[in-house]
Amino acid sequence: MANKQTNDGNARSKKPRIKVTKNGPYLVSGGVPLTEQLICVDAHGECTGWQEEKVYPVTETYALCRCGQSKTKPFCDGAHLKTGFDGAETATRQQYLDRARNIAGPTLRLTDAEGLCASAGFCQRAGSIWKLVERPDDPEATKEITRQACECPSGRLVVWDREGRAIEPDLPPSIGLVLDPDAGMTGPLWVRGGIPIESADGAIYEIRNRVTLCRCGKSSNKPFCDGSHLENESRV
Repeated sequence: MANKQTNDGNARSKKPRIKVTKNGPYLVSGGVPLTEQLICVDAHGECTGWQEEKVYPVTETYALCRCGQSKTKPFCDGAHLKTGFDGAETATRQQYLDRARNIAGPTLRLTDAEGLCASAGFCQRAGSIWKLVERPDDPEATKEITRQACECPSGRLVVWDREGRAIEPDLPPSIGLVLDPDAGMTGPLWVRGGIPIESADGAIYEIRNRVTLCRCGKSSNKPFCDGSHLENESRV
């Protein structure tokens, strides 16, 4: 029985998890892969997709900077202690569907929780996802709506089929460091694949396929990104 308990404990410790520490970094455990994810844009400035850049060596645990002041980004170097970083979590604990507005189209339904927006820009392509979803039945528009919603890193936008099923991208548990070369700056942490995020007080935020966590330290929706990095010019 003792061996079984030990084995069970080891199994639990290896499950991906992110812990938000009080006024400190994100503690990542479970051997979560970490990469740089580049927002690709065309000659007209429209976002066209994601491109994986640097791949970091996989380690069982690591601490990611949350204050935006570390000199060893993306990792924490203790700068939050020197700067007096206020990392108080202000995000609502309300479930996504309880806060999202519904936009019903002829073929698809779109849910939109604007407060989660990380300003990645994929939703502005082809006139914007909000205009596309209201178009009459059009296979190309349907394809573009689905693509834009699935490319949204924050999960602000989710598209649903006629049977009421969410259409979600297949994302393995991993973290992407968003790079936005068009804006000339870094973006949030793109948390993928339903990794549980635990608040400093021990509560678990709603587990979702994709969310974005603030890493500039300026979000008013901590620990989640609200696009403040664009205003504060958060750079690598």
